[in-house]
Amino acid sequence: MELEKFKKLEDKIQSIVSEKGSFKKQIQILEESLKNKEAEVKELKDKIKVLDEERNSVRARVDSLLNLIADIDLAK
Repeated sequence: MELEKFKKLEDKIQSIVSEKGSFKKQIQILEESLKNKEAEVKELKDKIKVLDEERNSVRARVDSLLNLIADIDLAK
């Protein structure tokens, strides 16, 4: 009877150790996924920054052209 209790305890401990290993692998997978997503977010932020700079440059050029057109109208 006592050996049965030890066997059950041993089985439970082995199950816990096995689950711990499984959880450890899951954590590693999730950490790698998180690193990939963080890199993706950084890349997208960099793209947004470039696009904002381009938009501001285009806006400045359009404003400049509009001012030239306004000057032409005033010169008439």
